[in-house]
Amino acid sequence: MSQEVKVPTLGESVTEATIGEWLKQPGEAVAVDEPIASLETDKVAVEVPSPIAGVMGEHKVAVGDTVEVGAVIATVEEGSAGAAPAKPAAAAPASSSDNGTLEDTVPAQAKIHDPDAAQTLSPAVRRAVLEHGVDPSQIKGTGKDGRLTKEDVVAAAQAKSASPAPAAATPTAAAAASAGGRNEERVKMTRMRQTIAKRLKGAQDTAALLTTFNDCDMTAVIEAREKYKDVFAKKHDIKLGFMSFFAKAACLALKDIPSVNAQIDGDEIVYHDYVDISVAVSAPNGLVVPVVRDADKKGFAQIEKDIADFGKRAKDGSLTMEDMKGGTFTISNGGVFGGLMSTPIINPPQSAVLGLHRIEDRPVVRNGEIVIRPMMYIALSYDHRLIDGREAVTALKTIKEAIEDPTRMLIDL
Repeated sequence: MSQEVKVPTLGESVTEATIGEWLKQPGEAVAVDEPIASLETDKVAVEVPSPIAGVMGEHKVAVGDTVEVGAVIATVEEGSAGAAPAKPAAAAPASSSDNGTLEDTVPAQAKIHDPDAAQTLSPAVRRAVLEHGVDPSQIKGTGKDGRLTKEDVVAAAQAKSASPAPAAATPTAAAAASAGGRNEERVKMTRMRQTIAKRLKGAQDTAALLTTFNDCDMTAVIEAREKYKDVFAKKHDIKLGFMSFFAKAACLALKDIPSVNAQIDGDEIVYHDYVDISVAVSAPNGLVVPVVRDADKKGFAQIEKDIADFGKRAKDGSLTMEDMKGGTFTISNGGVFGGLMSTPIINPPQSAVLGLHRIEDRPVVRNGEIVIRPMMYIALSYDHRLIDGREAVTALKTIKEAIEDPTRMLIDL
């Protein structure tokens, strides 16, 4: 007897998704509630669990297909794996063919055997494996349920290149090198990437975007972190980072300048008496912005814990629609990638975004003397339809002053 697997409810206003990957192939044993497929929505990846224990049946749709909520995407047969005929070949095609594509080296449904379970490589991971010429079966996955991530492949490739006896290049890579080939690969944009593109372009088309800049002397924050990092970590079981300082500094600015924390809705302005900060996090499929709710009411430790949890779940694909919902202001930290300066784009319907950048020693004048200080450029992009230049500059200056004198955050100045 078979049981249909349907697309679950995906969240408010989300009516369809794209099949990102099949986590179980026909003939493989599945446990009840074990993920069998991954769906890509506009914002997050959602795993579809098996309704019963049994054997994976037929895939009704293929990777890349668009499916609506409630649509049947597969079947699961009751019984054990030994009682069901396994589907041959499709799950493990030959490693050579005539078309010279990605699938030559890493089949679309290639499996990696972990001590406890088998996993399926995602398209991004397959591309990384081919690009770096590593053996995926020799890499330990750090993603959800031990799955291999792109970061795992990159780390393995770096370790391989550092080895005194590097392994031989894969046949495909060697052939391409000897032929001096110029290859191209056309890959369909994920639903998340399409949505990111539409929203960012929409922000440019709709809002009157402008960016104001300032710089921060990070000396006081760095000294505070160095002085209290050990006792902070011991007490709260989380490291003290820079993001909590900037989040609390932003809360001060948003309370002083309410328009920076507001949004336009038709011909009305919506002001918020709370601060929900969206934190830009890099995920395998694109940038996501989970929300630290009531940041103005939370302490440094809880903010750090929230951000760390978001980063971990963004990496393993377990962020939910609820995590992304809302937000009144965004902080984006391009400094982790080495960015010196940028003009971040607002996250609609929000009206402002704070951009952070790398810290570097620069000469500055203090008390008539030239000294070297750790400096960071900060940027505030805003919707000029709602926020005047004076308000934007004042808000950014408030953030700068709070960072340069963190005591202000304790006494609400």
